[in-house]
Amino acid sequence: MSHPHPDLTTPGPIPQNGLRVVPLGGLGEVGRNMTVFEHAGRLLIVDCGVLFPEDHQPGVDLILPDFDYLTGRLQDVEAVVLTHGHEDHIGAVPYLLRLRPDIPILGSQLTLAFVEAKLKEHRLNPVTRVVREGQTAQVGPFGLEFVAVNHSIPDALAVMIRTPAGNVLHTGDFKMDQLPLDHRITDLRAFARLGEEGVDLFLVDSTNAEVPGFTAPERDIGPVLDSVFAQATGKIVVASFASHVHRVQQVLDAAALHERKVALVGRSMVRNMGLAADLGYLRVPPGTLVDVRQVDDLPPSETVLMATGSQGEPMAALSRIANRDHRVSVGPGDTVIFASSLIPGNENSVYRVINGLMRLGAKVVHQGNARVHVSGHASAGELLYCYNVVRPRNVMPVHGEVRHLVANGALAVATGVPAERVVLAEDGVVVDLVGGRARIAGAVPCGYVYVDGSSVGEITDAELKDRRILGEEGFISIFAVVDSATGKVITGPHIQARGMAEDDSVFDAILPEVTSALTEVVGRGNADTHQMQQAMRRVVGRWTAKRLRRSPMIIPTVIEA
Repeated sequence: MSHPHPDLTTPGPIPQNGLRVVPLGGLGEVGRNMTVFEHAGRLLIVDCGVLFPEDHQPGVDLILPDFDYLTGRLQDVEAVVLTHGHEDHIGAVPYLLRLRPDIPILGSQLTLAFVEAKLKEHRLNPVTRVVREGQTAQVGPFGLEFVAVNHSIPDALAVMIRTPAGNVLHTGDFKMDQLPLDHRITDLRAFARLGEEGVDLFLVDSTNAEVPGFTAPERDIGPVLDSVFAQATGKIVVASFASHVHRVQQVLDAAALHERKVALVGRSMVRNMGLAADLGYLRVPPGTLVDVRQVDDLPPSETVLMATGSQGEPMAALSRIANRDHRVSVGPGDTVIFASSLIPGNENSVYRVINGLMRLGAKVVHQGNARVHVSGHASAGELLYCYNVVRPRNVMPVHGEVRHLVANGALAVATGVPAERVVLAEDGVVVDLVGGRARIAGAVPCGYVYVDGSSVGEITDAELKDRRILGEEGFISIFAVVDSATGKVITGPHIQARGMAEDDSVFDAILPEVTSALTEVVGRGNADTHQMQQAMRRVVGRWTAKRLRRSPMIIPTVIEA
């Protein structure tokens, strides 16, 4: 297997009749999926999603793919192909279209409906083209054919990309549920036909590659929800992704069976399910859906609230309910169901919400104690089927952490793909397909781009480190006024601390040393305020590390009078 290496250099020009593949997100992480394909000087983008921040990225709202690779080349982009409507595949589209608003967007009907609603909020009017399974399209030098795949959202697509340099089959996110709720299975007959034609490079979803066997069918959740609903005596709150149409459908069906009314909670949940219902992807039993404002007039035993926040997001509805900061409340007799998976990195946030809900007296049902969720991704057994059906010449695992990519690569080798033809790449690692052989050609910069409020890309890792220090170690401010003529300290130094257990008086012991350090620096002559500030910082920093065993952020200020 070919492994990425930290010493990879910038790749040279694409070899003649070659196809270049540049992952800008989704390889080495779960989220912000985006891959750029280049041939004959033209670019095709598959997916453009976001990654959600973890605890060590305080204050960050979203993490985007790094678009720097496209700088100066946006006019070369023929189109963006979206495989399905989850945020980790479509969430960064508005930020890409800010750079060039007329890039054509291709996707299924539901996927584009979700994207267009999102773009409307960003005041963007996209150029879209609805495609469906079985259709073909030509965008520049890229011939596209779309294949139905089953996932945890309707209307997901795989895409075959044909170029003179070779054929690439990209699965997107998929599984092989044989009894899907919408009767739309992964089209293995099409996979086999494309395999017979020849797949030179197979990009395969890796998320569940470590999981043996087969992913359970979505239908298995229905009886579990029915049992939970039958036992519930108070209100029921179900948390899921705002785009999980199948899960919402099962909640609506269970609610109708048990004569409960359902209210959607959360702006994105209301928007997405409204679109899904209008387009026929969500069947709402008559009289089941009510406005959340009507819930107060109904007995708790007759209500179900379908909410966002299954990943413990601080501002999502469920977190606010757990913190008693929402119009909806839960207490003894109520039941909360976490009907989604745990995205790696979100465990602490989710358990914090679960503990908060249980502290309020609610019964919490989650993946750990009941089958209220099944994955939307193919497990190892399904991936083996795909490799045997497609028989690709080269394989490049995508969509997953490094451990997932490695496990997926091992599955490909087990089915007979030569190890040297399995390319393990991470974000920014460039792969060239030339003469039927895929090889790593180098690497391009591919960092995290942080969205923080209205700022995009302005927050750096250094500033996030400062935020972590402020949150974990506290803050010390030192102030002094120095006579610019004599160098004598007129006022101070004064020290104030925040976020530390000790009272400010504990710093009285260090003030003489700070004054001495200031006097010494001034005595050398030609000292500027920066040198004086650094002297104060060093003295206080050494003292706090030794005496208090802390490394707070220290902000020294010297004013010359």
